[in-house]
Order: sequence, then structure tokens, then C-alpha cells
Amino acid sequence: MLATDDSEVFVLPLAGSLTVEVADATGRAEATFVLQGRASVFARVTDFAYAGRDSVLTLMSEQPAEVAIPSARCAHRRPAAYGPAGDVPVEVRGCGPATRQVTNFGVPGTWDHAEKLMCCELITPPGNWSSHPPHKHDATDPCTVVNEEIYYYRIAGQDQVTPDRSGFGFHRTYTAAEHQAAGLPALDELVEVRDGDVVLVPHGYHGPCTAAEGYPMYYLNVLAGPGAERSMAFCDDPAHHWIRDAWERTGPDPRCPVTSASGRVGRD
Repeated sequence: MLATDDSEVFVLPLAGSLTVEVADATGRAEATFVLQGRASVFARVTDFAYAGRDSVLTLMSEQPAEVAIPSARCAHRRPAAYGPAGDVPVEVRGCGPATRQVTNFGVPGTWDHAEKLMCCELITPPGNWSSHPPHKHDATDPCTVVNEEIYYYRIAGQDQVTPDRSGFGFHRTYTAAEHQAAGLPALDELVEVRDGDVVLVPHGYHGPCTAAEGYPMYYLNVLAGPGAERSMAFCDDPAHHWIRDAWERTGPDPRCPVTSASGRVGRD
């Protein structure tokens, strides 16, 4: 059992399937959802569920299951809701070696049944760059929103589907002069990430995230901020914004999309 307390949450199967029972804080049953999951995050798009603050969750599965429960503090309680995999938009973003898949299950415009919490999944083919060009969404000009962000990484091994710690990638976070002027602490990080690692981005430019050759990279993006409206607006590092114009001359990597609600695209 899990109490959400002052936070709203998503229940996102990473591996396996499960049943989710949601009750309010008094124990009154609210909803029951059967989530059809997946063998791994590299296998297919999954069902998911939402539960509001002041809820109590009971997660049940006949077989082992691995579940992510991203959360964000909020002021109001919203009813529990179910998100079927077939309704989740899958986007191909970028071009050339910066092509990646974005699975927009919990973002504004796709999932508006949340107060603060925003989530999406990304899959970056081996050798490609993601979160590129580097961008920010913090308390510096010309940002219109302020969000903290979490990157939760999974890295597949040689079979391209099963996560393990043998593969790796890299994550970059850094600040510039405008962050110093705003009184935000300096950041200058380039870290190796392996399966199961988590990177917190409190502010600053973040990206690129690079997948080592041979090893597909997944990350769950979790964002939230103090703004009245949920927004994933961002500002590119102006030194690298020109890369977007270059994409017009480069086709997307045909390895994307990698997955759909039906399974791995063009592979199974």
C-alpha cells in the first residue's frame, strides 16, 4: 500500500502488469485499474494510471512487476483515472543522430487531468543524442516557466530490450552567466549514467543526453513547478539553437519510433 499524501502521482509499469486499487484517505474505494504493462521499457508503450493527492494505492500483481510512481506536490485532489496505451501519442523528435522517440503519456495537451505533474518517456537509439540542443526552463530570462526535472535512466544491453548495467550513456547539465546573475548556484556536470540511475536538474541548461553505441537509452522525464499552469516550455542555449535549422536538411533516423502500444516497431 502507498499513501500519496500531498502529492498527485502516475502509476507507470516499467516491467510486468498489475492491478491498481485507489481509495481516498478515509479508505473509501474510488477506482480499480488493470494495467497491461510490458516486458521492459524498450518493448512497448504501456497503460498507466493517475491518482490524486490524499489517496491510498494498493498495487497487486501475480508475477513480479517493476513500477515507477512519479509524483508532484499539489493543492487540490483530482479523481483517479486510467490511461490506455493505445491513446498515448508517440512522437519522433529531432533528425539524424539527434533523433529520438518521445512517448507523451502525461504531458499538457495529452493528459490534462493533473494539477502540477508532467511526465513523458524517451527512447534514444544507440549512438544518438537526446535533449539536444541543450535547453532550460528555470528562473532566468527569457524562460516563461520554472520547472525542476528528473531524468530516470534505463539502459538496454546487447539484446536491445533487457535493461542491465553493462551499457551506459552521458548526461550534461550546466549554467551560464544569466544563472549567476539570478543568484542560482553554478552547475557544470557531465556524468556517466547506467541502468537505474537518476539525475536531478534543479535549474540550468540540460543536454545532451547521449547513448553509447550499442546501447539503447530510455529515460523517464518528470517535471513540476510552482506556476499556475502546467507547461513544458523551454529555452534553447542560444549558442546551439542553430542546430534546429540544420534539421531541415537532415532526415530522421529510421530506427525511430522504436515502440508503439502494439510492441517494437518493425522488429517483431
